Amino acid sequence: MITQQNNEETKKKKYLKDDHILTVALCAISIPLSMSLWIANIVYSKFILQSEGLDEPIVISPARWLASCLIPLSITVIGYRKKSLNFSGAMLGFFVGFILTLSNYCFLAVLFTFFISSSKATKLRPHLKRKFDPDFKEGGQRNWIQVLCNGGMAAQLGLLYLLDVGASERPIDFVKDYRASWLSLGILGVFSCCNGDTWASELGTVISSSEPYLVTSWKKVPKGTNGGISAVGTLFSAIGGFVIGLSYYISVLYFTDSAMWANAPPQWPLIVYGTLAGFIGSLIDSFMGALLQYSGLDKDGKIVSHSQLSVKHISGRNILDNHSVNLICTVIMGLLTPTISRYLWPVY
Repeated sequence: MITQQNNEETKKKKYLKDDHILTVALCAISIPLSMSLWIANIVYSKFILQSEGLDEPIVISPARWLASCLIPLSITVIGYRKKSLNFSGAMLGFFVGFILTLSNYCFLAVLFTFFISSSKATKLRPHLKRKFDPDFKEGGQRNWIQVLCNGGMAAQLGLLYLLDVGASERPIDFVKDYRASWLSLGILGVFSCCNGDTWASELGTVISSSEPYLVTSWKKVPKGTNGGISAVGTLFSAIGGFVIGLSYYISVLYFTDSAMWANAPPQWPLIVYGTLAGFIGSLIDSFMGALLQYSGLDKDGKIVSHSQLSVKHISGRNILDNHSVNLICTVIMGLLTPTISRYLWPVY
């Protein structure tokens, strides 16, 4: 008993020591990096742009540079330690987080919500997922391809927001602030789609007790089949989008300057469109998976995405893989969400 207590105390001290080292390392990297970027921003705006006769842009504050370096770096390091990201995924994840944090803190909020909630969903009941998924990895361990397919479209929209609008938080207003609102709803659509699809696939397969139905034929198929949907999974896709919309709504209320609210329209539709983007994005993913992804049942009873003599074909063709489908879905929802919402957003 005493030996066990000593071992637990030793492990606790080791974890505390590792945390202290990690904190020092993050500060040692983030502070010089953010200061260097801030100085480069000043030099570029003061000398290069003025020498070319262009208007001087607003210089981003050092505090924002520091937050844009420290927060994404902390998230990616913790994700790497928790095995939610591998090394390549952490590197690209930091870049995506840096762009989104620098452009708008609301974008950081939805990115953080997606990363935390999807990581928790991936780790739920791993013993059940191993039964039908031969490629299952403990904790998910997203690589750079998965990060790119899930966050690449959002990073592009965030970069356009930064170049066109600047580093700022603004309420959604398609009448007075069209471009900023369009890009913001695009990022909302991307992460709502990703979170809705992740919740549907990761939670629906392990919580629902019944086999799913193939979305194109409504025939029962084994769990893990591309294009298989269930009532529970569909509900979770909407909830996953709802969570993203709620996080954006709360963050825009918190981070936006109160002076901007004088003539701003209601912001509650963020929750509605987040929910719809999660639901619609998951359906698009299911249709594409049923038609363009190969699903077969191997001799061990697991779903595989390649054809062999020993594999029984279930649905789809070997045209796209899961990463390609995710990327296409994020592009579609990144364009579709703001296109729809601009016509239906309530006017103040």
